[in-house]
Amino acid sequence: MFAQAPLKSGRGRWETVEVDAILLARGLSKSFRGIQAVDGVNLTVRRGTIHALIGPNGAGKTTCFNLLTKFLNPTKGVITFNGHDITRRSPADVARLGLVRSFQISAVFPQLTVLENVRVALQRKRRDNFAFWRSDRVLKKLDGRAGQLLEEVGLEGQSSHRAADLSYGRKRALELATTLALEPELLLLDEPMAGMAVEEIERTADLIKRSARNRTVLMVEHNLSVVAALSDEITVLARGHVLAEGSYATVSRDERVIASYIGSGHG
Repeated sequence: MFAQAPLKSGRGRWETVEVDAILLARGLSKSFRGIQAVDGVNLTVRRGTIHALIGPNGAGKTTCFNLLTKFLNPTKGVITFNGHDITRRSPADVARLGLVRSFQISAVFPQLTVLENVRVALQRKRRDNFAFWRSDRVLKKLDGRAGQLLEEVGLEGQSSHRAADLSYGRKRALELATTLALEPELLLLDEPMAGMAVEEIERTADLIKRSARNRTVLMVEHNLSVVAALSDEITVLARGHVLAEGSYATVSRDERVIASYIGSGHG
């Protein structure tokens, strides 16, 4: 579906262009006690793409990500998802609409098995959200779909393992499976490669690529080689503003981006 994306012209008026957009932010701003963390950000995430949000430390990436996922409310601006104004909606509300995020820190139940973690996530579809505490028979009905999700992230052989016993990278894979259990249209990943060894990064990058086949992905990521390999579109933030946008080839040649990264110690 094509959406009307409002863009501010040089004359100060709001105009529209036709884009196949799933998520739009216009004039997005957030201040904390007079400090402007995000300032007038315009962002268009096109359906079916992997879109990366990058920038040096202090660029406003985390704040922007928290605004888009509704863990913060903006001081100014509008956010729409699939044509719905979600600017003041709660995280739970937007998750039900199909916008689901993961976190930097792995969020799984450590004492439950890999399979049990995915079954808990699948409970969202049931009206009785606490059935998993009472009825093993009810849970067994979810095993088929849970198994499919574990296979999708490469954990099919570890379904009976405790989550606590998994390596860090495998815990992140489990978190991805539980996130996919919510059937997101738009999957938002917060630094999915943080803390991973090289071999885990390669495996997780492949998982993200496969997970994006039937959905849209927006990710915040510091690893520029991962960004280059995965992203269709990149938005570079600096000091709360959009510094550059485009493909990796485009933004990596932008002199402002080069200066920003070199100045902050990034390679």
